[in-house]
Amino acid sequence: MRRGRAGRVVLPAGLPGATALPKYLLQEFHNLPNGNYSRTVTNGYVRAFDTLMLGTLREARNEIAARLQGAQRALDVGAGAGHLAAALLRAGIPQVIALEPSPYLLQKAAQAHPELDCVQGVIEASGLPSAHFDAAGACFVFHEIPPRYADAALAELRRILVPGSRLVIVEPSAEQWTGSRGAIWRSHGWRGVYFRELARRVYEPFAEAWHRRNAAQWLDSGGFHLEETREAMPWRMLVARRR
Repeated sequence: MRRGRAGRVVLPAGLPGATALPKYLLQEFHNLPNGNYSRTVTNGYVRAFDTLMLGTLREARNEIAARLQGAQRALDVGAGAGHLAAALLRAGIPQVIALEPSPYLLQKAAQAHPELDCVQGVIEASGLPSAHFDAAGACFVFHEIPPRYADAALAELRRILVPGSRLVIVEPSAEQWTGSRGAIWRSHGWRGVYFRELARRVYEPFAEAWHRRNAAQWLDSGGFHLEETREAMPWRMLVARRR
């Protein structure tokens, strides 16, 4: 079930890194005009996103940072404007690298957090050094990647993480896609219904495929052991260890 409708992104002339962007990114995710490749729209999205999510992702990012505390070199996958990267820095991790394909979002991250190392790119072909990180976090990234690219991303994470490293992934709760309005109201009240309706009105072409996956099997096949799953509408957290 594909939620919402969207057009194709038209990349601005001279956009840095344009030739390296995979085709799946060139869609208007979340029904944003020109996706994350319009400076004006990106500015508004950065300001509005946490408000639309009622602050729930601030909690999620802080939980990711808490589980990665003690690492020396961490990667924020699909960093956006750098909110998770900032939480990792606040947790005391000395070096945090923010990886993000949109130069506009990456510029926001660099401006807000000058201490970050910002790298333009995608996680399935990061170009980062092997065995370089001892922690990685991703917040609302994998449900926006087609399955075969998500597999490649997991393989890339295994390559760039040292054995024993933690990987923490937060993605939307599948209940928003599968649950009835009545069941969600009984379990989560008006907030749950709000998130259900929000999820059904934005363009997320790969979300259904993500929710169909068995997370433990997927991680195991990619060289990770799932240590913990936490459900917290509207998100789900997976805590894994690289073997």
